Amino acid sequence: MIDPVYFVVPGALATRTGGYGYDRRIVEGLRALGRTVEVVELAGAYPFPGDDDRARADDAFSALPLDATVIVDGLAYDALPEVAEKHGKRLHLVALIHHPLADETGLSTLRRAQLAKNETRALAAAHRIVVTSAFTARRLADYGVGDEKIRIVTPGTDPAPLSKGSGNAAPVLLCAASLIIRKGHADLFRALAALKQFPWRLICVGETGLDLQNAAAVRTLRDELGLAHRIDMREAVSEEELARLYDSADLVVLPSLYEGFGMVVTEAIARGLPVITTTGGALAETLPPGAGLASPPGDVAGLRENLRQAILDPQLRMRLAAGARAARNELPSWQDAARAFDAALRRNAPRMDAPRTDAPRRDTPQ
Repeated sequence: MIDPVYFVVPGALATRTGGYGYDRRIVEGLRALGRTVEVVELAGAYPFPGDDDRARADDAFSALPLDATVIVDGLAYDALPEVAEKHGKRLHLVALIHHPLADETGLSTLRRAQLAKNETRALAAAHRIVVTSAFTARRLADYGVGDEKIRIVTPGTDPAPLSKGSGNAAPVLLCAASLIIRKGHADLFRALAALKQFPWRLICVGETGLDLQNAAAVRTLRDELGLAHRIDMREAVSEEELARLYDSADLVVLPSLYEGFGMVVTEAIARGLPVITTTGGALAETLPPGAGLASPPGDVAGLRENLRQAILDPQLRMRLAAGARAARNELPSWQDAARAFDAALRRNAPRMDAPRTDAPRRDTPQ
């Protein structure tokens, strides 16, 4: 009988972001492998918890049994250095780091420094650290984390049919990303504003409640640029609706300033869709060669040029789509990710990183 695992997340596990989506799939995958996984949801204003939030977190960790394996999402873990230091002595803490909190866009210099200090303390108290990309593994060297602590478990993908596309003369662009500054919606809208004379339509879907001020600013910018009739902005949608949007899209756009992985890219590749993105953070490594176009983060002119080429050149879109179809067979599955995560939890196991991607995917619909 394998001992239970406790998975601690800030807020609701059902939150509609890529990070929480990863957490949900790992919980499901570990359970499918026979592990008992109990989810602990921490109330509070993470990643900036107040004193009451920290006290509640301390109580939640105190209630866990001695020597339990406890996975803690980095959005909470890195913000709770005192809790990590205290309970790291009685619990086997596994920090799940999507990207360092101090790498978030829009932070003041003071807040960034405080987050980095907290993260360095918290990560030192972890027994093991799981990251979602080799890029993030390298970033943690700046936090004094040795390679021996780190395991890389990249996100999986679900088997998906090839997207049919819109069938329209005006290509349909899809941007699936929460409306936070880091996702780069403002850069995307400014880039598209210079392409008004060309046929295109953009659908944006994503969580708006994480940064209400930015969400409002992005909507205002869209209207000020005269793009309200060209850009359809929607709240986060169900997985079924998102699958329909992927199926009727011609291009996927992710203009992020920074990503710890960029699951939208691999979700697009799984459907044979070309991607227009940036090289921010891990994105330079997440986008397979020949499956899309990338410009430096924050480079509106470069993003605009890549969009112009992809919108106006159907042959280019076909070549990039062919590259995406070739790469989709190399993508790891969520079952691969769950097995790799399960191995990372074994306390005396040798180092194992991301699942291999040199074998064809099984049962992938065409």
